[in-house]
Amino acid sequence: MPTAKYRIHVSVPRDVEMALQRLAKRDDVPCASKALELIKAALELEEDQVWNRLAIKRDTKKAKFVSHEKVWG
Repeated sequence: MPTAKYRIHVSVPRDVEMALQRLAKRDDVPCASKALELIKAALELEEDQVWNRLAIKRDTKKAKFVSHEKVWG
């Protein structure tokens, strides 16, 4: 059956399966929905780490401060 969503198949160890099932049951959602929620959260964490590394790289003693007003008007 056609679907608008991209589907992936993931093999997980038994302990991950059990944790996912417990979380899904606790939140009264299907395992697939809980897995999607956790994947989205993990992607946000990855993105935050990328931005943090960039900020650390730019935050030097010679860095020039530019005010919010000057940048965004």
